[in-house]
Amino acid sequence: MAISEPTKAPGKNVLGQPLSTCGCEPMTGFYRTGCCETGPDDLGVHTICCVVDAKFLAASKALGNDLSTPMPAYGFPGLKPGDRWCVCAARWLQVQQAGAGCPVVLEATHEDTLRIVPFELLIQYGVIPDRLH
Repeated sequence: MAISEPTKAPGKNVLGQPLSTCGCEPMTGFYRTGCCETGPDDLGVHTICCVVDAKFLAASKALGNDLSTPMPAYGFPGLKPGDRWCVCAARWLQVQQAGAGCPVVLEATHEDTLRIVPFELLIQYGVIPDRLH
């Protein structure tokens, strides 16, 4: 009998439900699966699924995290307003505290976010995915 690798249990979102896909165009997530999954290698805790807007991108860049400039060497296309992206929980909080928080897709935001960002703050920015377009 062959021994198989254990399968990874699906993550949960901040609502306690199975984690939904954040985005695939561009492909997001620390593991580039389209989901804001996290693990021991993800030191930045890329767990918040957000819908970036121009204000968020500008503030993030001003704070030292340029998400709009493509970096082909890392397979990063650069983000534009309306893109859905798994951002670092602490970075999202930093930008929010600077007055430029952007919408968050709660169904696709990993529960580990709650170690960094209070749930009460997340729900203030929460959006329903079907109403984004």
